[in-house]
Amino acid sequence: MYWYQQPPKNGLKLIVSSTSWKYNSYEDGYSEAKIEVNRESSNYFLMAIKNVTPQDEATYFCAAS
Repeated sequence: MYWYQQPPKNGLKLIVSSTSWKYNSYEDGYSEAKIEVNRESSNYFLMAIKNVTPQDEATYFCAAS
């Protein structure tokens, strides 16, 4: 599962990917302290943004492969 952020008037930016049940890979500038990803089942992922600020304003997308 891949999570992308698209701030207003900008392109998509990969922020975190999850390739297994326990391991998440965060892109530079992002961490588990800010972005929490949980896999509840093989078909259900949840992403949460912690301590939201105005800089987090964006559209967020997920993609599976």
